[in-house]
Amino acid sequence: MIGIYRETLKGIPILIIVNSAKYDQPLPVFTYFHGFTSAKEHNLPQAYLLAQKGYRVILPDSIYHGDRDDHLSRQELSFKFWEIVYQNLKDLQDIKDGLDQRGLILDRRFGVGGTSMGGVTTAAAITMYPWIQAGAVMMGSPKPVEFAKKLIRDVEQTGIHLPISPNELSELYQSLENIDLSLNTQKIREKPLFFWHGDADPVVPFEHSYDFYNEIVSNYRNPENIRFLRETGVGHKVSRFGILEMVNWIEIVL
Repeated sequence: MIGIYRETLKGIPILIIVNSAKYDQPLPVFTYFHGFTSAKEHNLPQAYLLAQKGYRVILPDSIYHGDRDDHLSRQELSFKFWEIVYQNLKDLQDIKDGLDQRGLILDRRFGVGGTSMGGVTTAAAITMYPWIQAGAVMMGSPKPVEFAKKLIRDVEQTGIHLPISPNELSELYQSLENIDLSLNTQKIREKPLFFWHGDADPVVPFEHSYDFYNEIVSNYRNPENIRFLRETGVGHKVSRFGILEMVNWIEIVL
């Protein structure tokens, strides 16, 4: 039977979805990050499907979300987008360390995925952590510098005053270069990567992931280790088909 366990790991509220009979056994781990204004419970469908395949799935709440909600308005939250991503990256290391300390990761098999902001987190994490064995970027951007500039343009077009100076913006873009997968492709090392994106997405540009995939696919000696799934006419919502294909692909590579 698949169980859902609400826990706190190194101060991070998480759900663990796993075969209850194997709760204390080492298993391959897949950590999945939710999107902006979402919460860990919203990713239970993919977690359940992965747990059925034998994975221990970790669903964390990002800072200012879910059980870590700080009652910020959507506008206030939007200006903390990159703070949230950076905290996700720190949380990921803490999650991995916490599971390591409990001896719950089988043969270093640790994968990461996420939706939208979680997909941005996933791509960034690959630039930082060589211990990630596979990644699934679901309508996320592997080009955070370009994505940050788009977000700023979107805010400017609304006429909202930016609570950040030009110098601070420049510093932000420079810092994002360090976690920009498109600028650090040597960090991939033919790591298994899965991309899903609807080509009518009005929030995260489809071209960011699609162009990136086309730039790096020739670097893979084993083309089965990288896949891009495009859904025509689909907007900013992962389809059931996309979830099922991601789960099936993860089972092959992790």
